[in-house]
Amino acid sequence: MYAVIRTGGKQYRVAEGDTLRVERDVLGSVNDGSVDLNEVLMVGGDETRIGSPLVEGASVKAKVVGEVRGDKIIVFKKKRRKQYKRKQGHRQDLVELRIESIQG
Repeated sequence: MYAVIRTGGKQYRVAEGDTLRVERDVLGSVNDGSVDLNEVLMVGGDETRIGSPLVEGASVKAKVVGEVRGDKIIVFKKKRRKQYKRKQGHRQDLVELRIESIQG
């Protein structure tokens, strides 16, 4: 059984036992290391259910494995012949989740 979930403006296809990294800002407070992801767009398996836009009564339970930081991204702006250059770096805070169960 698998599901397509939406979190942080991105969509992920997940199955039980998978691990994925999502943005920490979107999840908000993580109580006792477990997260319920309620924005389920599709549940697949023996019978496929597609929501419009969400599947009613479906949810995905995940456990927090750890918090990590993403790769460094360099933001570089330049205007030619104007001596204008700006360089800035960014690393996104991520939460690593392990999918425990899919209810659908």
